[in-house]
Amino acid sequence: NIEVEDSVIDRADYVFMHCENVKLTNVKLNGNYSFQYAKNVEIRGCVLNSKDSFWEAENVTVIDSVINGEYLAWYSKNLRLVRCHITETQPLCYCDDLVLEDCTMGADADLAFEYSSVQATVKGHVPSIKNPRTGFIRYGSVGEIILDRNIKAPGNCVIEKA
Repeated sequence: NIEVEDSVIDRADYVFMHCENVKLTNVKLNGNYSFQYAKNVEIRGCVLNSKDSFWEAENVTVIDSVINGEYLAWYSKNLRLVRCHITETQPLCYCDDLVLEDCTMGADADLAFEYSSVQATVKGHVPSIKNPRTGFIRYGSVGEIILDRNIKAPGNCVIEKA
């Protein structure tokens, strides 16, 4: 049970690894793997500069935040992002029950959603979408949609302009 408000956390590699019941409000965090294996996390109004953030994390909600870092949320379960801005390569891959509501993506957030089950509404441009497994992705514009022979079953994700 951890609550942090109105703070800056530097050199925060692995800071919340294996933690449960974490709540952050108005926090700037600089450190990689910061929520690896964490469970029951709520984040509001934060800036996260963290490679591999939320790796295998479960039951995470992030609202009105900026998330900078490659390989965001790989292998996560029940991750919900609301009005967040996402940057850097290969975000949100291998996720189960991923939800994005009115999020935006930076120009470098390419190869997103690979092998994920996802329900996403992305405002604006998505650089590229690669092989989502199932669900739906709605976007303002997209640079590239990659659906190749490596897509995982059921391979029925609906990808459409909002």
